[in-house]
This record gives sequence, structure tokens and C-alpha cells, in this order.
Amino acid sequence: MANTLQKRTLTGKTIVVKIGSSLLTNNGRGLDRTAIYEWAKQIARLQNNGYRMLLVSSGAVAEGVVRMNLDERPKKLEALQACASVGQMGLIETWWQACIQYGVQTSQLLLTHDDLANRNRYLNAANTLHQLLDWRVLPVINENDTVSVDEIKFGDNDSLGAMVASMVKADLYIILTDQDGVFTDNPRTNPNATLIHSERAMADYLFDIAGDGGKLGRGGMLTKIRAGRLAAMGGCPTVIANGGYDDVISRVVAGERIGTLLTTNEEDKKIAKKQWLAAHIRMAGRLILDDGAVKAIVNNGKSLLPIGVIEVQGDFDEGDVVECVDTQGVRVAVGQVSFSANIAKQIAKKHSQEISQILGDKLGEKAEQVILHRDNMAVVV
Repeated sequence: MANTLQKRTLTGKTIVVKIGSSLLTNNGRGLDRTAIYEWAKQIARLQNNGYRMLLVSSGAVAEGVVRMNLDERPKKLEALQACASVGQMGLIETWWQACIQYGVQTSQLLLTHDDLANRNRYLNAANTLHQLLDWRVLPVINENDTVSVDEIKFGDNDSLGAMVASMVKADLYIILTDQDGVFTDNPRTNPNATLIHSERAMADYLFDIAGDGGKLGRGGMLTKIRAGRLAAMGGCPTVIANGGYDDVISRVVAGERIGTLLTTNEEDKKIAKKQWLAAHIRMAGRLILDDGAVKAIVNNGKSLLPIGVIEVQGDFDEGDVVECVDTQGVRVAVGQVSFSANIAKQIAKKHSQEISQILGDKLGEKAEQVILHRDNMAVVV
């Protein structure tokens, strides 16, 4: 464990801040407007000083629970979606009121997993965010729980924040929670547990010591460590810190040694990306490979060439995540495709010379003519 740094250095000015339900809702007693106004003041100050700020805010479902006078978070899907619909109104209104008094305009952006898994929708969301940042507007981002099914059951805004950080090529991702950071053990049960000040996001032992989520949130330290790994894929470091600390956002950005810093390097970025690919749930399509191609990517770590693709299934775009299966239908790898389904079908089972003749100028800069590059592929067998 590295814990010798006395001050951290921020090399850029694009920062994503994520704040969870347990902080925003004051342990279930409605939105904590006092705390929200304090965080808004810090974010606005940074934005007015030239930083490009983005906010990922939980709390819609929790606020809906309070507004509807429910005793606890509902378990039925339709009730959860209704709570999100009711609560999102109060959540976004509060953030707007808190930020506008400091001269910072806000916007609302609701995203689902599909928005980030589909390349065209991903690019559209990224373009919108970059335009908002150019306009000096603070995007307030949340999962679209009113229409998302899997997101309500399994999603978490920690991961959403990490995806946003990668999308805008952020320089720092700050996760504010009700804990001081990541400890060597559960500090609530072990008084000898110590805070991990700095560690590689890819350090495996972090998962062994992660705890479970709270009553209102869907997170917990485990999802925050996973989010740190996801942010690392895009080269963005993560700080997990206690949102209750005075001026916490400003102090983290200033380099004060608060919370746990999860770092990344080039090798970790590759590892993180492969883990993200391997964990991908939704596949945009399928490539059926011959035995030679399976051996090349599984045993020899090679990229997937068109000659080894027997069949292309699905309607995917360049950059979408697809699965590779053998002739028996067993999944052997997943990865981001270099070509759309239409082009992949044209070049499947073809040699390089044939591909050049078929595509011509359509190849562009894809001199290697690979359907899946080994750096964008995770072997799963």
C-alpha cells in the first residue's frame, strides 16, 4: 500500500463528482438541502475558476420515497420507477436552486446502460456533454430509473460516474460517500482498521475488503472500487472521500490527502478495459469463429482476423461490444468491433487482399484489417 504522498497533484481541469443517496437524503429524511447547497458552492467556485465540472447525483428514488410518505424503498419495479419519477423533480430543482445563486447554470441528463453501450447514443451523449461544458453549464447526471429495468435492479451511479469520466476524458473522478475512504478492514467492527491513502485501482485485494451497501443506496464500497477500475480504463484516477468533511471537494481538487486515491497507469488501463469487456452484459452482436481463429485468440493472444469469422450475427456499429463463439456456440471472447455489422459480413472469411478490393477507401486508417484487436478484446475461457 502506498501511503507516503502528502499532497496529490491534479494535472487537468475536467472533474466528475458523484454524490450518493445516503448523503443527499440525510439518511432517508428527505433531501439534505443544507448539504446540497454546500456542495453546490464548492462546485460553483471551482467552475468559476476555470474547472470543467460534472455532477452525478443519486437520490431520485430516495426522494420519491419521502415525498410519497413510504416507510421504505419499494421492492416492486413499477413502484421504484414511480418513486424515481416523483423524486427526480425535487432533486433537479434543488440542484438548480443551489447552483444558480452562484451564477452557475445547470442541466439535467438522464442516462441508461443502453445509452452508453450503443456507440451512436454514446457519441450523442458525449457531444451533448462537451457542448454543455463549453457553455460553462454544470451537467447534473443520473440514471433514468423511470424507464430502466436492469439499472434499478443492478445498476449504480458509481459506475455511471466512471463511465461519464471516461466519456469526457476527465482528469479526476471524486466519489463522495459516508465513509472516510477504503480501509484495510471494516472500521465499524475493527478499531485497528487503517485508511488506505493511495493504491492502484487494479489491486486485487481491494475487493476482499470491500463492504456491502446501505439502506437507501445501491452502492457500498465494492461498487466504488469497481467504479475506480472502470475510470482507470479511461486513464482517470478516482478519490473516494467522506462527503461530510468541510469543503471536501475543494480540498480534494487542491491536492489535500483526503480519502483513498485509486491510481492508474498504462498497463492498468489495458487490464481494466479487458475486465470491463468481460463483465459486459448486453452484446450488440455475435461472431462465429472457426477452430483456427479460436486457437489464435485463446492460446496465442492474437487479434481476430476476418478470415477466421464464419458468420456475423446482429446489427452492430463500429465500437460496439460483441461476443465471439466457437462452432458449438460456446463463448470464447468479447470485444469492441472495428467494423459495423454490414462491413463485417462483407469481409468475413476473406483474406487481406480480397478485403482491400472489397472495401477500398472504406478501410480508412484500418491498415491491420482486424475485426477485433487484441487490446480491445477479453478472452473469457
